[in-house]
Amino acid sequence: MSFPRTVLNDSVIIHPPGFYIVGFQMYSSISVYFVFLAFVYVVTVLFNSLVIYIIAFNNCLHTPKFLAVVNLAVIDVILNTCTIPSMIKIFLVKDNFIPFNSCLVQMFFYYAFGTLESFALAILAYDRLIAICFPLRHNSINTLQNMTCIVGLTWCVALGLLLFSVAIMTRLSFCNSVRVLSYFCDYAPVFRLACNDYTMHWSVASLLTYLLLVAPFTFILLSYLSILVTVFRMKSLDSRLKALATCVEHLILVAVFYIPLITIFIIGFYLRIIDTDQRVLSLSLSSCLPPCVNPIVYSLKTKEIKTRALALVRRGKIGAVHRENKPRRVLPVKEKSTR
Repeated sequence: MSFPRTVLNDSVIIHPPGFYIVGFQMYSSISVYFVFLAFVYVVTVLFNSLVIYIIAFNNCLHTPKFLAVVNLAVIDVILNTCTIPSMIKIFLVKDNFIPFNSCLVQMFFYYAFGTLESFALAILAYDRLIAICFPLRHNSINTLQNMTCIVGLTWCVALGLLLFSVAIMTRLSFCNSVRVLSYFCDYAPVFRLACNDYTMHWSVASLLTYLLLVAPFTFILLSYLSILVTVFRMKSLDSRLKALATCVEHLILVAVFYIPLITIFIIGFYLRIIDTDQRVLSLSLSSCLPPCVNPIVYSLKTKEIKTRALALVRRGKIGAVHRENKPRRVLPVKEKSTR
């Protein structure tokens, strides 16, 4: 196979036409899994879109807390959109070729919005931290303007760092295999195919893992440590239970997102005792499920959103009944004239 060549810094860089995604080689009935993922994608889009709609069209929900919630919902939709349809096309339709530039675009969106998912969970932890530890100053500290700045900053950091990390992939030369052992154009499996030095890419991947995944997780742990200290200082048992109850749903989101990723990262990359196909299956499941679970566990259980969602359902039922019971207009029949 002859690859197009581009000249960069007086050295020849070989870019292939594209890559072949060849994950899940050992699973014969993997098509059932992708039917399940199609269901996950539909649920993700429907429920997150409902959350976005409710918050966007209710002025009373334009608060710092719900800005963080709608930020998570937008990220969830985009994250699953950039992976699940592509996976279904590759492994169900058996069209596993992806052009070189499309590969880099998919890589950027997946890691950028995976990073933003991590940041979004940290932002929700910050909201709980201010609400419980500084209740009297909550409205002055956690303003809508401050939350907008925090959300905007996380987007700039994530998109900027991932743009750099993906841009340096163009400096790699691919002159041998173009088979990517993953379920999408994964960063590490792609740069490992390069036939020139990829030390910088390995260093960037390791650094970004700590900055964009471990750092937000550490912030969440420290936030809840501060929350626990504040809660146990409360004199009333009822106040303690109420404060902790507001954190349960968020803790579930954190567990669903971080525990599988950290486990796979430790077992797969450091201990290297996990099979490649098992790693791909576990990683795909752990990255696709959280965007589906988030609106069900967290957003739609929030009192304000739940109330408005039920109101929308009732309004839809009443509208349907009204249309059914609406009397139809009967056109008058003209009498035939007799002569």
